[in-house]
Amino acid sequence: MKKGNIYLIGFMGTGKSSAARLLSGLTGRPYLEMDDEIVKAAGCPINDIFAAEGEEGFRARETRMLRQIAAGGPQIVSCGGGVVLREENVDIMKESGLIVLLTAAPETILERVRTSTHRPILNGHMETGYIRDLMQKRESYYEKAADRVVITDQRTSGEVAAAIRELLPDSFMEDF
Repeated sequence: MKKGNIYLIGFMGTGKSSAARLLSGLTGRPYLEMDDEIVKAAGCPINDIFAAEGEEGFRARETRMLRQIAAGGPQIVSCGGGVVLREENVDIMKESGLIVLLTAAPETILERVRTSTHRPILNGHMETGYIRDLMQKRESYYEKAADRVVITDQRTSGEVAAAIRELLPDSFMEDF
C-alpha cells in the first residue's frame, strides 16, 4: 500500500465532495469521489445497489474500492458517509493516508441535503431528528477514525479546503 492519500470522511452533507475538489487544486493531488467510482464499477446507481444487495453489499463494495485506491498514487478521496462503519475500511485508510473528519450540525446537514434523492439512508427521513440520531450512532466511528477534524458549519467550500490544507503536516506534502 502506498501512503499519501487524504481521505475526507464525515456524515453526508458535511461538504466532502466540494472540499475534495478544491483541496485537489491546493495540493496538486487528483481527487475522486468514492461513491461515483462505486457507481461506475457497478454500472448502476447507489439506490439500485442498496435495493439489490442491501447496505451490507454496498459496504463490501466500499471495501473493495478502498483497496484499489490504497494501491494507487496519492490522491484526495471523498468517502461515503458510512465508510467508517467497517473497521477494515478504517485500517485501509490509516495505512495509506491521513483521515480528515468533516463535521456539521444536523440542521446544517438537513439544509444541504433536503432536496437530494440519491441518499438511500435518508430517503423518506429528511428531518433533523432522524439525522441527529444517525449522526450520534456514527459519531464514535468517525472520531475513532479521524486524524484531523474540520467543522464545516457556516464555512464555504473554499474555506473548508483551506482549513484542511493548513492541517496537513509539511512532511506529508513532501512525500507527494
